[in-house]
Amino acid sequence: MAEPTRTPDELPPGQPPREEEQMPWLEELPPKKIVAELDRYIVGQEVAKKAVAIAVRNRWRRAQAPEEIRDEILPNNIIMIGPTGVGKTEIARRLARLAGAPFLKVEASKFTEVGYVGRDVESMIRELVDVAINMVRTEREDEVYPDAEVRAEERLLDILLPPTSPATPPPPPPAPSPGEKGEGRAENRPLFVVSSKGDVTAKPTDADTESQERRRRTRDKLRQQLKAGALEEREVEIEVQQQSFPGLEMMQPPQGMEGPDVNFTEMLQELMPKKKKRRTVHLHEARRILIDEELKKLVDMDDVVNESMDRVENHGVVFIDEIDKIAGERGTVGPDVSREGVQRDLLPIVEGSTVQTRYGYVRTDHILFIAAGAFHASKPSDLIPELQGRFPIRVELSPLTEDDFVRIMTEPENALTKQYAALCASDGATLEFTADGVREVARIAAKVNEQLENIGARRLHTVMTTLLEDILFALPDYPIKHIVIDGAVVRERLTKIAGDEDLRRYIL
Repeated sequence: MAEPTRTPDELPPGQPPREEEQMPWLEELPPKKIVAELDRYIVGQEVAKKAVAIAVRNRWRRAQAPEEIRDEILPNNIIMIGPTGVGKTEIARRLARLAGAPFLKVEASKFTEVGYVGRDVESMIRELVDVAINMVRTEREDEVYPDAEVRAEERLLDILLPPTSPATPPPPPPAPSPGEKGEGRAENRPLFVVSSKGDVTAKPTDADTESQERRRRTRDKLRQQLKAGALEEREVEIEVQQQSFPGLEMMQPPQGMEGPDVNFTEMLQELMPKKKKRRTVHLHEARRILIDEELKKLVDMDDVVNESMDRVENHGVVFIDEIDKIAGERGTVGPDVSREGVQRDLLPIVEGSTVQTRYGYVRTDHILFIAAGAFHASKPSDLIPELQGRFPIRVELSPLTEDDFVRIMTEPENALTKQYAALCASDGATLEFTADGVREVARIAAKVNEQLENIGARRLHTVMTTLLEDILFALPDYPIKHIVIDGAVVRERLTKIAGDEDLRRYIL
């Protein structure tokens, strides 16, 4: 598993990383607050938001329950039903942004291919554990990041000003000859200092003391230049550990070592001797490498693994998208055999079983599963009865209307009109949508959805792309830097396409 880079390269040296707004864990928010957070990006679908908010909040409530009944409280898994483009996947994406708990989104179609079962269903739990490991390790690295920066700075100073080799102790003076008084030679004898622990060291001479003081002043001056960023482009030579060996990824595991629980490449890398090589890099790159090395030393991976496993078992959330793709009429042959096999593989995972991962065993009893599907060609009752029973809460999402499209284009923080305005601002132009322009785009999108396949809010992307294609192409040399899109402009550009059935079918 690749190690994430934690160094914010864009920050000036010496400046602490910007602190992002700390959001509480999703489970700690009351249901109304969870819905309010989802409302910032998703229009409508109040029923689905409410059901998800209750299910997520129940995770926190279970943790507060008495211990003797805590294990008996099972999560209420949800299945969301609705046409494509109405917000099912978007709810999952926003939950992932808000959740402080491990969250994984998978597509059920990955677990099946025509005629045979595709990936192992248990791999979703292993991926969830990997998500948790990365999440907890990132939190631990953030906690010790200042210490890692200090350590990396000291190592950089050692590279810029290499430590001097210890001075060779002077030879002992010759023993006084018989009859010669030793008092007169006392000034030539070396002095020794005995520490409280009994260590004996030679007392430094005045020349050594002056050299050490000069070195300290030089080191302090270099430290100030480091903090001021005056040495960022200076080249330094550092020793780094090679990440992998060429061709190692292409090797096949021997018989008996196959399977998802065995990462053959990682096992070989651990057995191989750790090779180090010297690289000449700029100082800012050396700082990043050294900070990464110090973070690995400061973070206790055993603690990270223990915390991650606990979060997966008690707070993990798995979103299974496109679950309708594994539903089909029972009793048929061909692909449906594979689909029903995937459903039966899902049963023990959703109901509660023990899955082996490379970090240990994980119980899935209290992992929350949220499934979603459009169910165009099938219906929820086409799932095998046992799997239907594992998703007791069903939520139906309503199709989007013209008024919903207007809200989608204006209300969310990531509205399409705001996205295109930001793109135009990169070329020094301002893009403005009037109210009637937004309404006309919404009307055309809703009309095309009625006449062709209903793909929900995704139709807005096709309409907006066609509407602004010529403007975005000529924008760098566009004579007008303030572009206004009103109803007349939309009709001028799109009415011909929307009215021609052949053009509409292939363009919108």
